[in-house]
Amino acid sequence: MFRQLREDIAIVKEKDPAARSSLEILLTYSGLKAVHSYHRAHWFYMRKWYTIARIISQRARHKTGIEIHPGAQIGKGLFIDHGMGVVIGETTVIGDNCLLYQGVTLGGTGKDKGKRHPTLGDNVMVGAGAKILGPICIGDNVKVAANAVVLKDIPGNCTAVGVPARIARCEGQRVEQDLDQIHMPDLTMEDITMLKRTVKCLRQELSDLEQEQGLQEAERAEAEKECDA
Repeated sequence: MFRQLREDIAIVKEKDPAARSSLEILLTYSGLKAVHSYHRAHWFYMRKWYTIARIISQRARHKTGIEIHPGAQIGKGLFIDHGMGVVIGETTVIGDNCLLYQGVTLGGTGKDKGKRHPTLGDNVMVGAGAKILGPICIGDNVKVAANAVVLKDIPGNCTAVGVPARIARCEGQRVEQDLDQIHMPDLTMEDITMLKRTVKCLRQELSDLEQEQGLQEAERAEAEKECDA
């Protein structure tokens, strides 16, 4: 336990330039406290003492603002920077040496059963406010940009940005062009525009049918007049 604590403190020093001393990290870093509470809760969870595990995790949530379900599987070296608002779901799997910033959600979509939460590889960085949802896989060395919403698998060594997220870089090479974070596409408006076009086409077809039917009725009426004559 103490060896792991020393390792975690060393990781914080490496990844956070604001960290000045081991004592400061130990006493003030909420991410470190949340991760160590998770380890205790996970120990009880694995022995099917679910209530005790949830009590420990909820106490940590109240103290740190970070909610880690005791059923999650987390590798070594996880660093949660700032941490407020981080949520990690029950079936989440996190590899080694990952970095999460504040507001990150590793959650479910509500549509899946069993494995409902994402799997992160090693050395994954998830930016502030990003959401990774569903039983998807994020490869090793992936970077997820701030406020991105990831709903599909991301292969290793890539950078994902945008809502919904798409791959902007892979293996250090730009993929097409980076997503414009200012002039983002309005998916709802695109759907509305498509529906308007469909309605317009249907109205035109209906008008053509009515016109054709009117011509047929006129021809039938003319034919009846000739017969009467």
